[in-house]
Amino acid sequence: MLEGATTKEEIENRVRAMQPESLTMDCANFLEKLAARGGVVEERITGEEFRSPSVQMRVTPLGELELLSTHDQLLGGLSGQTYLGCRFPASTEYSVAIMREAEKIGKRLAKEGVLGRFAVDFVAARSPSKGETDWRIFAIEINLRKGGTTHPFLTLQFLTDGNFDLETGIFCTPLGKEKYFVATDHLESPLLRAFTCEDIFEIATRHCVHFDTARQTGAVFHMLSALGEGGRVGFTAVGDSPENAEEIYAHVVRVLDEEAKAAVGLKDEPEIAEVDADNAEYAI
Repeated sequence: MLEGATTKEEIENRVRAMQPESLTMDCANFLEKLAARGGVVEERITGEEFRSPSVQMRVTPLGELELLSTHDQLLGGLSGQTYLGCRFPASTEYSVAIMREAEKIGKRLAKEGVLGRFAVDFVAARSPSKGETDWRIFAIEINLRKGGTTHPFLTLQFLTDGNFDLETGIFCTPLGKEKYFVATDHLESPLLRAFTCEDIFEIATRHCVHFDTARQTGAVFHMLSALGEGGRVGFTAVGDSPENAEEIYAHVVRVLDEEAKAAVGLKDEPEIAEVDADNAEYAI
């Protein structure tokens, strides 16, 4: 944000032009609270290509560290820093590297007495035009709790009885079949309020997008209780490849979009899915 600002006046103008992530907070209020309470200044990592992967770990009651999974987080919001969902696993271009660094952090936390599940968030950046072919990896945050990636990963484990290979960064079923997923807990639209939980199950079955136990692919829904009041639902799209998981994910969004419009009499409206909340009826 301050790149290119060299004088005090330029820096001040950039700071006062900030838009906080929260819609209920403006820059003046933020600066007032910052002056009263203090704060932490962080370096913003940038690059032509930018990713936000994470590593999930667990310390057992015996004090042993377990590396559980990696994910690429899907971010959105005003400044692109709000968690919306995830892809599993993280890209193989850097997944082994972030697991190696996360393990160092995990061992230290175990030594300090931490127990249970936690995660380390990273950013990965590179600028090919500047000759960068390798990703630069930075650990930015420790979350001492279960997070948004916990539920979809446990869902995949439960449905397939598979395991995550720490050497390759790939998840495989007992038969050696690779599995991938794309998950969200932020599919939102006022149109979705027309549905009940039973409606979602019926739609998923009718369009054959539900999870198929024979193929071990398809969508698993959650957060169904948020439909009526918030117009929000979450789901995990499981596929046999990253591309297959993306296709299933996009297909589910299209199906819900079409069914929701039909339910409220907007069947002839153009498709709107996976777009910004400020510009359309759906937000992911």
